[in-house]
Amino acid sequence: MAKTLANTPDCEQVRQRIAALTPESPRRWGSMSVGGMLCHLDDSYRAVMGERPFSAAKLGIPPWCAKFVALRTPMQWPRNLVTSESVRQGGGGTPPGEFARDRARLLETFAHFCGCADLATTHPMFGGMRRADWLRWGYLHADHHLRQFSV
Repeated sequence: MAKTLANTPDCEQVRQRIAALTPESPRRWGSMSVGGMLCHLDDSYRAVMGERPFSAAKLGIPPWCAKFVALRTPMQWPRNLVTSESVRQGGGGTPPGEFARDRARLLETFAHFCGCADLATTHPMFGGMRRADWLRWGYLHADHHLRQFSV
């Protein structure tokens, strides 16, 4: 069964992995710091809940195809993917501050996202999204970045 934030055990697993991060969590790829990654995830979840802007981004393939591959196939997301400028570290994303505060803010936002019924209807790269799509995306996005920092 595909992992999704619609399942309480999957939400709890991601929550525990976020809580396990430390300022010393080793980065396996990319240029974001662990604090920057916390802010990036927080910004992304908040954008989907309508609490901050979510700018468009192009992948070079049709949105329906990108959505199918990203959400429905069993592959892990590749490293160094393009992201929306509005949530990109070094772009429009929130810069990291104090680690414990940033982690606590993400944990609070994450809990709200898992139970939120009013999510965006469009993803900047995947097009139209239902709540079930967002909850699958929410798991995969967190998993991608938590693997980036070895948790």
